[in-house]
Amino acid sequence: MIISKPSSNNQQKVMDMKLQIGIIGAGTCNEDLKQKAEEVGYEIAKNGAFLICGGLGGVMEASARGAKKAGGITVGIVPGDSRQSPNPYIDIAILSNMGHARNAIIAQSCDALVAVGGGYGTLSEIAHSLKMGKTVVILDSKWDIEGTVKACSPEEAAELALNAAGQR
Repeated sequence: MIISKPSSNNQQKVMDMKLQIGIIGAGTCNEDLKQKAEEVGYEIAKNGAFLICGGLGGVMEASARGAKKAGGITVGIVPGDSRQSPNPYIDIAILSNMGHARNAIIAQSCDALVAVGGGYGTLSEIAHSLKMGKTVVILDSKWDIEGTVKACSPEEAAELALNAAGQR
């Protein structure tokens, strides 16, 4: 097998690819977090990035709904193997059949991530993302995690994630 250096055409293709921003958070959450997640999703899509999430309810569903309101594309990396499991706002469902192990795939697939609230599954995604060198923006987290970037509003969270992703 001959491995060649990437051509400038391939490098340009990578530079032209849309950003992939992850929105992570609990599958069940209160209305305040749903509203914030929806606003983050809207801002992400409004700025031309793809939204990646775990594809289920709560923060995931709200962020995908926001992205769809802005005309964006959503990808849900779901834990099971059923096409019926993703929420109705997911355009592309990746059926991982990996349970919580899918969190590593979500982290790896994103250029940057925004955590809106969250539980232990979200904590796992944050840890994977930081270990992979990704920027993680935190909005309304109950944890103070070294290496994350705190945002005070959904708009700021989206802006921080988009800016960080654009620098990768």
